[in-house]
Amino acid sequence: MTRKSYTFTSESVSEGHPDKVCDRISDAILDAFLAEQPEARVACETFATTNRVVIGGEVGLSDKGKLDEYMARVEGIARACIKDIGYEQEKFHHATCEITNLLHPQSAHIAQGVDARENKDEGAGDQGIMFGFATNETEALMPAPILYAHAILKRLAEARKDGSEPTLRPDAKSQLSVRYENGKPVGISSIVLSTQHADESQTSEDIRAIVEPYIREVLPDGWIDADTVWHVNPTGTFVIGGPDGDAGLTGRKIIVDTYGGAAPHGGGAFSGKDPTKVDRSAAYAARYLAKNVVAAGLAEKCTIQLSYAIGVARPLSIYADTFGTGEVSPEAIENAVAQAMDLTPRGIRQHLGLNRPIYARTAAYGHFGRAPDADGGFSWEKTDLVETLQKAV
Repeated sequence: MTRKSYTFTSESVSEGHPDKVCDRISDAILDAFLAEQPEARVACETFATTNRVVIGGEVGLSDKGKLDEYMARVEGIARACIKDIGYEQEKFHHATCEITNLLHPQSAHIAQGVDARENKDEGAGDQGIMFGFATNETEALMPAPILYAHAILKRLAEARKDGSEPTLRPDAKSQLSVRYENGKPVGISSIVLSTQHADESQTSEDIRAIVEPYIREVLPDGWIDADTVWHVNPTGTFVIGGPDGDAGLTGRKIIVDTYGGAAPHGGGAFSGKDPTKVDRSAAYAARYLAKNVVAAGLAEKCTIQLSYAIGVARPLSIYADTFGTGEVSPEAIENAVAQAMDLTPRGIRQHLGLNRPIYARTAAYGHFGRAPDADGGFSWEKTDLVETLQKAV
């Protein structure tokens, strides 16, 4: 039987965390390629350290003659990302850090497995397993710990950028331990918040005085009480931050990107990958399906797993788990989601409109639990399959 009363913890990291700086640059480069050629192939990795950013990976364009033109834009894209995040430190500054671009054309041997040809549909860009998850414990149908850990850092970034809190700096981490009773979140047992700041004279108490009102603002009423334990900048001074304090790399925060550990993860990172890579697109599809299952009232909680083989169009398997909360059997849900959506790589991209420059915005504060944007961003958060799924079961 699933436990009903427990404490579960998730963490988030800000857009200025070294790994998130790298995710942002990789996804912004992806967006630039997709804006010009919606079928562009991109697998972009970024590494950042003191005064240095290195960008590598593979790109493929239908017009190969334009590749040099696009490559010339990469450095400017990276600098714009760093500037927008807010880094103007002596040892990591958007205007002065050294940027090395090592992107090169996509392997023809990979492309041959993915490209559509006569009598062969477009195949998956790699083998792998992908998971999607949804739960009705929050309005966003997301686990509460990761949803609110993101919300805290997003709100602090807003206050930093609009000038309300001029001594805050971009690098930050949050962690929430959420108490559950009868399977529902009811309170916070501990809050951990570490944020970079401007002045070495600022103490942990000074930083708590700055951040506590924003934390209380975004958390549900009554979740913080006299028993909630606070750890704000518990190590003390945190002035040296970002890639100058710790090296960053694309794709190292996959649990932060998804469900905060409340659901399985297939292992593949998202950022910097175009949507032919099922690591990304099928994970979005799995979230979309799981969210619609819960929104349709077919279960209180749902995990969907999809699996693929490189060069093969259709998923090898579809698995559903409703943790004993289902109104119908998992088998019925598996059949219903297979009918409701074409789960080939091309089918996913077309259904969710993924061949668009919508990815830089996903690089921080989670890929899931966000409101769909008018331009197609976060399309996998729509609940427009509810009626279709209800009819299918």
